[in-house]
Amino acid sequence: MAALIRIGNSQGVRIPKTIIEQARLQHSELIFHVLEEGLLIKPVKKARQGWKEQFEKALRSPEACQIDQEWLDASLTSEEEWE
Repeated sequence: MAALIRIGNSQGVRIPKTIIEQARLQHSELIFHVLEEGLLIKPVKKARQGWKEQFEKALRSPEACQIDQEWLDASLTSEEEWE
């Protein structure tokens, strides 16, 4: 059970450490959604978060073809461009 506490001119809720860990909220910026039933607290997802895992999963799938792998393995720059 949690209760609102006074923090300056505002109010806040102390979230127990175990709940923060279970919800994977530690070291995250949070976003709040007001619902009819109450308040939903979610971590803000960073841009491109999880992309690497999704690409690796797609490449392991039977539909992945050789041309896809060649593009993904290609270097984006060459040292010549930096001279």
